[in-house]
Parts: sequence; C-alpha cells; structure tokens
Amino acid sequence: MLDPQNDPAGRVGAHPHPGREDLLHKISELQNEIGQLHNAVVSHAVVDQAIGVVIAVGGLRPDQGFEVLRHVSQTTNVKLRRVAEQIVDWTYGESLPDEIRHALDAALSTARSA
Repeated sequence: MLDPQNDPAGRVGAHPHPGREDLLHKISELQNEIGQLHNAVVSHAVVDQAIGVVIAVGGLRPDQGFEVLRHVSQTTNVKLRRVAEQIVDWTYGESLPDEIRHALDAALSTARSA
C-alpha cells in the first residue's frame, strides 16, 4: 500500500488541488462573460455612431435617430448592429447596399414628415 507521505506525485488519496475544476470552470465562465460584455460595448458604440450619422444626414431630432435605424433593420431584415456598421462605414466612403439605402431614404422621409 502506498503511503501519501512518501508519494511526492500526490497519486494517493484526495485530489491534490480540491476545487480546482470548479475554479477553472468559473474562470472560463467569467472569460466568456467578459467577451460578451466587450461585444456589447462595441455594438452599443457603433449603434450610437450610426444614430449620430442618421440625425446629421436626416436633420432629425435625437429621439428619431434610433427609430430610423430600427425601422431600416426591420424593413430589410438585417440585424440592427449590421445596419449601424454599414451606415458608419458609409461615412468613410464605403457604398451603402441598395436595400439599406432605399430603406434609409424611406425611413428618413417618414421621420421628417412626422
């Protein structure tokens, strides 16, 4: 029989690091949560930038900017973040996809007349 005191590798008896698996699992969960929070912050920033573009281009009130973005997203069935990214990219000289451009023009017209 092996004696735990004479077994430097710790092969006898209890796990040499009790609770280590739980800690590793918790660290993994926290890393995933940090990643999700980072993505949310980036997404929020892009949406805020796109709202600013929509307000400036459309001559709208601040409260109308998000509604225009939401309407474009719903009309085109493109995720809001993706619509926002395309609008922000548009300010850097990228072309706006026709579907997004048409939906944005229509939403801006509707918002201006409201």
